[in-house]
Amino acid sequence: MPRPRLAVTMGDPAGIGPELCLRLFTEDAPDFEADLTIFGSDQVLNDVSLATGLPLGGDLIDFGPVEGLIPAEISKHTGQAAHSYLIDAIDATLAGHFDGIVTCPLSKEALALAGISHPGHTEILVERTGAKRHAMMLTSAELSCSLVTTHCPLAQVAGLLTTERILEVIELTAETMTRLHGRPAKLAVLGLNPHAGENGLFGSEEQTIIQPAIDAARAKGIDLTDPLPPDTAFLPSIRQSIDAHICMYHDQGLIPLKTLSFDTGVNVTLGLPIVRTSVDHGTAFDIAWDAIASPTSLYNAIHLAAKLCSP
Repeated sequence: MPRPRLAVTMGDPAGIGPELCLRLFTEDAPDFEADLTIFGSDQVLNDVSLATGLPLGGDLIDFGPVEGLIPAEISKHTGQAAHSYLIDAIDATLAGHFDGIVTCPLSKEALALAGISHPGHTEILVERTGAKRHAMMLTSAELSCSLVTTHCPLAQVAGLLTTERILEVIELTAETMTRLHGRPAKLAVLGLNPHAGENGLFGSEEQTIIQPAIDAARAKGIDLTDPLPPDTAFLPSIRQSIDAHICMYHDQGLIPLKTLSFDTGVNVTLGLPIVRTSVDHGTAFDIAWDAIASPTSLYNAIHLAAKLCSP
């Protein structure tokens, strides 16, 4: 079988993305069973190689130097560069030149300075690919979480929850986890309120919005729990019997996942017409270009993308 062809975006040039890309081609890097092409800057990779001692290597689509680049400094130029890498990688993958995309971290602040209104990778990918359904899933060996809402103020979460949106995330998660494990998935659904609302005592969203989505999913043959109290939903005994958790908002899922799997988690965008995985960490400007950033999350993201690209 041919090896999957993966486009790897360098992310924000002032962050740790460039050095992570260099680590993909060192002697101690694993065999990813995929062919990798970096979307980034030859000049930046040369500069990072000199700063870190990491060797140059691998295939590169070069976008040229980044104006006024200073390591660890957020600017509109780094935001625009990171956006350009991503857009071209999406378009090349949609055109069939690559089988999937793996992304290194970008800076939401740098994107804003560049005049780009999207808050992150997911929103850019959804718009560019024209995806009708989507969800963000973070996954690791210890835990997998899909998010019903993502980058929004906590005060807006309850108003954004709908039965239709929760069902969409449940379906996308079940499809992906069933594919990965080769068997029907078992999902846990979290409540929004303390004690999952305590039968309406602490809120009604569990009864009026979340439970109807669960009932609809069960009618489609999906195996999942009733709304679980969020403070006990991640106990080891539950995690051992569950393939993924459906979480109502960003921190509800990402706090436990990053606590358990900060260096190993992978971000997957569900529902796209192309495969996309990403590191589950930020740009880490405080350690950028110092050769100390762990590549484990990127390695895992590439392994998962290659698996998802396989028939």
